[in-house]
Amino acid sequence: MQGTAREKPAAPEIGAGQAPWGEGLRDTVAAAFADCVQDITSGELDIPLPGSGRTLDRFLALADMAETDLSLVRLVEGHVDAVAILAELDGPAARPGERWGVWAAEPPGEGLTASLGDDGWVINGRKRYCSGAHSCTHALVTARADDGRRLFAVATGLGSGAAWCRPVEGSWQALGMAASDSADMLFTDVPAIPVGGVESYVERPGFQHGGIGVAACWYGGARAVARTLAAAAARHGTDPLTDAHLGAVDMRLHAASAVLAQAATEIDKDPADVEGAGRARSLRVRGFIEGVCADVLTHVGRATGAEPLCHDPAHTRHATDLEVYIRQHHGERNLAELGRLVAESGEWQ
Repeated sequence: MQGTAREKPAAPEIGAGQAPWGEGLRDTVAAAFADCVQDITSGELDIPLPGSGRTLDRFLALADMAETDLSLVRLVEGHVDAVAILAELDGPAARPGERWGVWAAEPPGEGLTASLGDDGWVINGRKRYCSGAHSCTHALVTARADDGRRLFAVATGLGSGAAWCRPVEGSWQALGMAASDSADMLFTDVPAIPVGGVESYVERPGFQHGGIGVAACWYGGARAVARTLAAAAARHGTDPLTDAHLGAVDMRLHAASAVLAQAATEIDKDPADVEGAGRARSLRVRGFIEGVCADVLTHVGRATGAEPLCHDPAHTRHATDLEVYIRQHHGERNLAELGRLVAESGEWQ
């Protein structure tokens, strides 16, 4: 996957030489997140908007950072996604020093409610999967209002002494993506600014473009896991079984790279999704990349055994983080939706 000449995102290697879930890792990633956002604001780290004519460069930047650290890229991807959403829906622009998240997951449960009073909108309830719960200064959140689901911009109040938006300690139990700090958040009369109209968050073309950006992160994570197999093959010399696994991994990563590059070209040709191809494209790309990641994890595990998982902290984090991250894909539910779209359109690729 090749774009214009660029420098890799300045994301530090995290986890080498330390326990993969050691105490303080969340704070280390949060500090790296703040540095990356500052670099984005200053222009030192170039992550273009989707549909700007440089969507491939966006995907490459996210993939490169993911290859370094998946928890870090989860936070950075949330920030740049928020910036893109605010631009697309004419929301308030992110200002220097602000670190944004997109907290829009809606699993079964309580969720958030929004109400309009004399002093404006306020949000109450519990939101799950809020990546950067202790480090984001602002967030875009979905909440249910009387007229339907809406998107709102909020200031979290973290670090300011405000008590209206609080992380629920211990609500993220997974070892994978532990440093992404994806805790539940409790909202208590949080002042909110509406961004767009009812359902505009999911109905905008950028919703599909952003989903492919997440897939680019998955792809970068798969490259990181594959490095362990490539190193093993180089150490062992000619070994048919190891080489076969490496060949299978290389084939899949090459195909994933090509799929992402084609998607970027299509997005830049039709950023407003006038042709209506965005949803099917997103489902195809995300489903394919998720499958590639799962295959890479299997091939690397079968080829290298338990050794790197037990004795290489960096590999352990890459593999475990990737296992959790790709579960953002909704599996057969997404495949069924794609199949229905294909059946109704009668168009085969």
